[in-house]
Amino acid sequence: MGLNLPQRKKRLLPDRPQQTLDASRAINKTWSIDFMSDALYIGKRFRTPNVIDDGVREVLSIVIDTSLRGGCVVRTLEQIAAWRGLPSAPRLENGLELIS
Repeated sequence: MGLNLPQRKKRLLPDRPQQTLDASRAINKTWSIDFMSDALYIGKRFRTPNVIDDGVREVLSIVIDTSLRGGCVVRTLEQIAAWRGLPSAPRLENGLELIS
């Protein structure tokens, strides 16, 4: 019946040095860039790249689309940079979207 299956071992993650987050209140000090995804009621999936200014907690851009290409994300970041200037440090996740 297959009831005595071996249990899977948990994968251990390497230890990372803890870093304190800079809580500066300055405009354009750091931006957080992250992707989110969700689905509509009919099952169609969509994604959003979010750009947030951490110093003033202001959302700079949210683009909603069913298919996000790299050119669209670059164009959005260039538009924000022309409007607000570049941050001194971006904060990114190590997800599949931003690795390539």
